[in-house]
Amino acid sequence: MKRQPSIDIVRGIVMIIMALDHVRDLMHVDSITQSPTDLATTSPLLFFTRFITHLCAPTFVFLAGTSVYLSLQNKNNISETRTFLLKRGLWLLLAEFTLVNFGLFFDIGFHSLLFEVIAAIGFGFIALSLLLKIRSQTLGIIGLVILFFHNLLPLIPFAENSAVKTVLTPFFSPVVFPFSGRAFIMGYPPIPWLGIMLVGFATGKFFDLAEEKRKKLFTKIGLSALVLFTIIRFINIYGDPALWTTQKDSVFTFLSFMNVTKYPPSLLFCLVTLGVMFILLAFAERFHNAVKKVTLVYGKVPLFYFVVHFYVIHILTLFMLYLQGFSFSQFEFATGTFGRPKGVESGLSLGIIYLIWIFVVAILYKPCQYFGKYKAENQHWWLKYI
Repeated sequence: MKRQPSIDIVRGIVMIIMALDHVRDLMHVDSITQSPTDLATTSPLLFFTRFITHLCAPTFVFLAGTSVYLSLQNKNNISETRTFLLKRGLWLLLAEFTLVNFGLFFDIGFHSLLFEVIAAIGFGFIALSLLLKIRSQTLGIIGLVILFFHNLLPLIPFAENSAVKTVLTPFFSPVVFPFSGRAFIMGYPPIPWLGIMLVGFATGKFFDLAEEKRKKLFTKIGLSALVLFTIIRFINIYGDPALWTTQKDSVFTFLSFMNVTKYPPSLLFCLVTLGVMFILLAFAERFHNAVKKVTLVYGKVPLFYFVVHFYVIHILTLFMLYLQGFSFSQFEFATGTFGRPKGVESGLSLGIIYLIWIFVVAILYKPCQYFGKYKAENQHWWLKYI
């Protein structure tokens, strides 16, 4: 089975969007002290600057599962695929806690160890490697069960300090484990994200369909997910731990309605983001050629782009601090503020954040293009892991 352009196009789109969120995280004037989804302090533009980037992580994880299915179909060798997934999963876990964490914090002491999307994909690959002999339809059903019902776990009346609760919680909910003056932060609880990956794996078989049939099917799935999101959200009983409420005006009431939970990814979060992803997949190959050309460049080298863009953004953040009058001795890398001093205003307005985002994406175009070409023309073993 040949490589599916729609997967790389959609992956490239969300990678471009992802950079906006990380520029905002590191450089926006209010990012250290305020949440962009806190309706008491946010603005509609800031809220949706954050909300649109919700699309990124579930799309990454879902398409990672889809790519595993397509790779397995190509190789038709479960043993070889299992070995590769185990190695790739372990490599991604290592990369998360070294390359990615350092790129995010620039903290040589690694005072904060974040388990985020790269580690979640690594965990998913390891788990999926052990499940390859199970039919894809069955894995898809397991994934859907996880997505639809993992929000029930907090409702189970475990004893407060029970061993079962202690063991299960990090797999389903964000937790922080302090140790030796440091902290391990489970930002992406692996089981809900594994559910997304399993559904992505099961969806891989639909890429056997002719383009027109696949387009119609993905459009139906995407629209159905969005309709189901609207119905469940309107009922306002289940699907997300944060219920929506009437706000000071209709705009903020709508923001409350759309303010779904990413940590962990709630059912409603998955429905709205994956619904949009399916629609993008349905029409990706019909986008304008210029759009396809650009997005394919980023979509073919996702890990390379992911790692490098953090370093570029962080270097720009330090440059910003110098321009704003801070000296290196004032930078705080061990506090989780990306070098920005606590208690002192720093950062840029949202308009400038958008300009820097465009700059970051633009300067990474050629490196991604060159690396993608090098990867396509060479067979070095290590290229499979980047």
